Amino acid sequence: MTAAIVGWSHLPFGRHDNETVETMTVRAAREALAHAGIAAADVDEIVLGHFNAGFSEQDFTASLVLQADDGLRFKRTTRVENACATGSAAVHFAHRAVRSGDARIVLVVGVEKMTSTPGPEIGRNLLKASYLPEDGDTPAGFAGVFGKIAQAYFQRYGDQSDALAAIAAKNHKNGVGNPLAQMRKDLGFDFCRTESEKNPFVAGPLKRTDCSLVSDGAAALVVADATTALRFPRAIAFRGIGHAQDFLPMSKRDIIAYEGCTQAWNRAHESAGTTLADLSFVETHDCFTIAELIEYEAMGLSKPGEGARVALSGETEMGGRLPVNPSGGLKAKGHPIGATGVSMHVLSAMQLTGEAGAIQVPGATLAGIFNMGGAAVANYVSILERIK
Repeated sequence: MTAAIVGWSHLPFGRHDNETVETMTVRAAREALAHAGIAAADVDEIVLGHFNAGFSEQDFTASLVLQADDGLRFKRTTRVENACATGSAAVHFAHRAVRSGDARIVLVVGVEKMTSTPGPEIGRNLLKASYLPEDGDTPAGFAGVFGKIAQAYFQRYGDQSDALAAIAAKNHKNGVGNPLAQMRKDLGFDFCRTESEKNPFVAGPLKRTDCSLVSDGAAALVVADATTALRFPRAIAFRGIGHAQDFLPMSKRDIIAYEGCTQAWNRAHESAGTTLADLSFVETHDCFTIAELIEYEAMGLSKPGEGARVALSGETEMGGRLPVNPSGGLKAKGHPIGATGVSMHVLSAMQLTGEAGAIQVPGATLAGIFNMGGAAVANYVSILERIK
């Protein structure tokens, strides 16, 4: 264990007309420093996760973090981006800085402002996380890309609409208890399963309830070396991490196998000395329900083509064998791209300190996090454990 999370903050996700990338970044940074009980002057490095891709006119955003406190001036500051895994890229960047000994304390912020962008432009911006020479003209944008993935999965393994509806219903039910979630409404299986005026098909077999939400939000955390971390009131250690980057073109890989996800999980377990059975819960990247279904298989919860059994059996529900997305996931919580991976780490840390409130997994001791950029292109896994 070389690094640990010692403080955090998480703004509510949703539509925030009065917020900007700047205001959310500054607020999240201040609140994380205050939660950790650390002075800005003691921070050695800052990492900002911000995808942007046209959502914000301000596209040179790393130094916005410095406006949280004058004591941050002249600190090493870098903005990172890896599509929808941008937040975890920032967290892992901080982990490496601490592990190398180049920094003792690192402040990480993830942020995105999406809802002020017109709908068609949102689709174009999100599609930039795909391989444009092949997918640039995909109808329905990024949802269309995952619609094609769902169609390919259905062609190989049969219609899995029941499983997708079960995943959506589970995550919306979990989101009711999360005060930070954008949508806190238990939609139920029948609503998620049935096409209707309020739940139309969006792309291929994917309905509206199969798609994550367009969101504004920010989250932040403070990472310290393990020795320093033990001086703080709370310390959530990185027991293991894994990162695997795959080909961007879907034509160069089996798009329903998520091999990069499997590689990242294997690397994280190897570094942590754990197996999937050791985990208390998992926060996984359900940008679309088909993604969570395939991730069950990629992480080893089931064999290929058998993810539906897991989805329908209750194994991944609260109280099941391995609760998945107790936060409500991206489906209910929202998906402000640059903030998502940081949010996953914050909410997992809250679980491990017993501070998750109504979404608390009883007795949680080991957390697994999977954050994905693009269609299983950027794959990040963290395994967290409380050491204080």
